[in-house]
Amino acid sequence: MTIELIVAAIGGLLVLLSVGFFIYRKMPHRLKTNKFTLKWKRLQEYCKDKNTWSNALIDADKLLEKALRMRKYKGKSVGEMMVSAQKVFTDNDGIWFAHNLYKKVLSGEVKRIREEDIKEALVAYRQALRDLGALRQ
Repeated sequence: MTIELIVAAIGGLLVLLSVGFFIYRKMPHRLKTNKFTLKWKRLQEYCKDKNTWSNALIDADKLLEKALRMRKYKGKSVGEMMVSAQKVFTDNDGIWFAHNLYKKVLSGEVKRIREEDIKEALVAYRQALRDLGALRQ
């Protein structure tokens, strides 16, 4: 075997490894449902007290963001990633309602959350997380 052949073989192997690594990074990762389920159960503890409903909403949106990022949906913000994933969501209007409520709570536009609104929002977040494969059906 000549030195040129060995160098060519090593070069080809490096190119193949680089391409494989690049493809692997771009592929959506499988979500670990146990971690998401545990975080969802902790989030549900906030629902017992009206004063912590906003915390439940904030944590639910963070979970959605994490799931969208792990599934490699394009976008810098949660809203942009939701647009990329809208065909996956079975309740697109519901998750947009929930995300908009989250943004209003963060900006201080909404001081007190109505019980119906928090229930509707959390149901939408749960369904979106199921649609993304973060929570089991």
